[in-house]
Amino acid sequence: PQAVPLPLSGRGTQAGSVTATQTALPGATASVNTASPTVQAQGALTGSRSGARALTGALGFKDAIDRGLAYNLGTVNVGQVVTQARSQQAIARSVLLPNIAGDLAATRQQLNLAANGFGSISSPFPGGFAFPSIVGPFNVVDLRARLTQSVVDVTSWNNFKAAREGARAAELTVDDSRDLVVLAVGGSYLQVLAARARVESARVQVQTAEALYQQTAQRKAVGLAAQVDVDRSQIQALTQQQRLTALQNDLGKQKISLARMIGLPPTDGYELADMVGFAPAQAIAVDEAVRQAREHRADLQSAEAQVRAAERALAAARAERLPTVGVSGDYGTIGSTLANGRATFSVAGRVHIPLWDGGR
Repeated sequence: PQAVPLPLSGRGTQAGSVTATQTALPGATASVNTASPTVQAQGALTGSRSGARALTGALGFKDAIDRGLAYNLGTVNVGQVVTQARSQQAIARSVLLPNIAGDLAATRQQLNLAANGFGSISSPFPGGFAFPSIVGPFNVVDLRARLTQSVVDVTSWNNFKAAREGARAAELTVDDSRDLVVLAVGGSYLQVLAARARVESARVQVQTAEALYQQTAQRKAVGLAAQVDVDRSQIQALTQQQRLTALQNDLGKQKISLARMIGLPPTDGYELADMVGFAPAQAIAVDEAVRQAREHRADLQSAEAQVRAAERALAAARAERLPTVGVSGDYGTIGSTLANGRATFSVAGRVHIPLWDGGR
C-alpha cells in the first residue's frame, strides 16, 4: 500500500476574504471627510450561483443572510471540497474493510493429453495400458465465494486517519466560510442602510441649500444682499446637489454588490425592509477574546486538523517499511453440474515483509 497524498493541505481552499477598512464618505462635503467602516469581500464571496428564488416584497436582514448562505459561491465552492474529502475518506476506509466476491464459472473442455506429455508414458501393468490422447468433452461448474481481509496494515490505517482528519478540516472550512458569508452579507446590508441614510440626509441638505439660495436671491433683489452672497449660496446649493448625486451612485453600487452576493439580479430594484439600530459591542478583555477565538474559530480548528492529517500521512509513509498481514479464503461447490457438485474450500494467511523497494 502507498501513502495517500493530502487533499486539503495548506490554505488553498479558501473561498475568499472579508476585510473591514476605514474609508472616507463619497462625495464633496463642506467639512472634513468622515471615516466610515466598510466591509469589503473578495474572491468567490462576491458572487452567487444561479437559481435563486425571486424576491417578494422588501429584503429583510435575515432573508439576506439566508440567501447568502444558500446561494453565495463562498459556501458552494467549499461544499464541493467537503464532498471530495468525504469520498477520499471512504476510499481510504475501504482498504481496511473485507472484500467479498462471488464467482460462477461454467466451462466445457476437451483436453489433448499428448500435447502435455501424457501420450509417451508406458503403463507398468501387465497387458499394457495406453493413455488416451483426447479427454472430453466434459463440463466443470464452479460456484464460489471469496473473501480477503487485511489484518495488520499500519500504512492503510494511518492513511484512513489522515483522510478522516482531512474531511474534518474541510467541514470546519465550511463553517468558516459560512461565518465569512454572514460577515460579508451582513456588512453589505448595513452599508446599504448607511448609504440610504446618507442619501436621505443629503437630499434634505440640498433642499436647505436651495432654500437659502432663493432667500439670498430675494434679499439681493431688495438690496439687502450683495451679488457675491448670491453666488456663494448658489455654489453651496450646487455642491450639495453634486454630493447627493455621488451618494446616490454609491447607494446603487452598494445595492448591486449585495444583490450579487445573495443571488439577486444586479438590475433588481429592491428595497430594504429592516432598520438596524446601533448597539455598542459588549466589553471583553483581550485575554478572554483570544481564548474564545482559539476555542471557537473554525479556521484555526481547520488548520489544526490539517496538521494532524499531515502527521498521519507522514506516519503512513514511514510505516511502508513494516510488514503487513492478511488472510484470504474461499468456499464453494464444484462439479460437472451444480446438482452433483461437491463442497470445497481454502484458507490462506499471508505475511508481506518489504526488504528493498528501490530506496523508496
